[in-house]
Amino acid sequence: MSSSSTSCCDFAGSYDLSRLPEIKKLEQAALGCDYGGTSWTTRQQVDAILESLQLGTSGRLLDIGSGAGWPGLLLGRLSGCNVTLLDIPLNALLQAAERAADDGMSDRVRIVSGSGTSLPFDDQSFDRISHSDVLCCLPEKLELLQESRRVVSENSRMHFSVILPAEGLPQSERETVLATGPPFVGVDGSYPELLHASGWRVESCQDVSTEYQNSLQRLVDGIHANEDELADLLGADELRAKREHREDQIALIERGSMRRDAYLAIATNTRG
Repeated sequence: MSSSSTSCCDFAGSYDLSRLPEIKKLEQAALGCDYGGTSWTTRQQVDAILESLQLGTSGRLLDIGSGAGWPGLLLGRLSGCNVTLLDIPLNALLQAAERAADDGMSDRVRIVSGSGTSLPFDDQSFDRISHSDVLCCLPEKLELLQESRRVVSENSRMHFSVILPAEGLPQSERETVLATGPPFVGVDGSYPELLHASGWRVESCQDVSTEYQNSLQRLVDGIHANEDELADLLGADELRAKREHREDQIALIERGSMRRDAYLAIATNTRG
């Protein structure tokens, strides 16, 4: 979870917090994991990602914006594939390395510090890609999708989730989503258009907004249930701001203004 009261992408700070027992308890309640995750992928959704990617022991998975290893490490542990975790914050990558060692899979995990918009890999280095709620925290959305296509071969699979404004919103409501959602929640055009332009074909798109809302609500409930110890840890004003921010996000989802989608895309024989 983020340490920022205004965004979900203050990654470096939140990874340090995620090691604390009080924060692990919140993460477990909201997502069903304790990896120090900053995306909204739940433990149940990991099984769906595993199935859609058709991961097996021979797979070469790149998890972009991997953070402390959620959900990339679990995908690797469950499938037996080789996993490359890529992100920028060193504290997150160190945490991921520790978790890989604890899970006995260091020999199948490579950890790389780098940007998703300039991947430090050769063409066709992977056959599976995942990223969870990364594009809504990044302005260069097309560049990440283009780079993702470059490092895989034709017919490779990519699964990603993204938070975005609903279509057709009044301007005032769209501005509310832009101010309340992740820092780059807005998208020019649409994700299907971006995928097509970057050499991907949409295989499926699932609305997972209800699960996202439920996770947010479990987080808020956990904050209420553990308010005293969390206030001692974070400060009462900061805790209240975090809770109110998440409550505002729940309200946006409830009225259909903000959503979370999960895409499965297939690499085509053309590249943008």
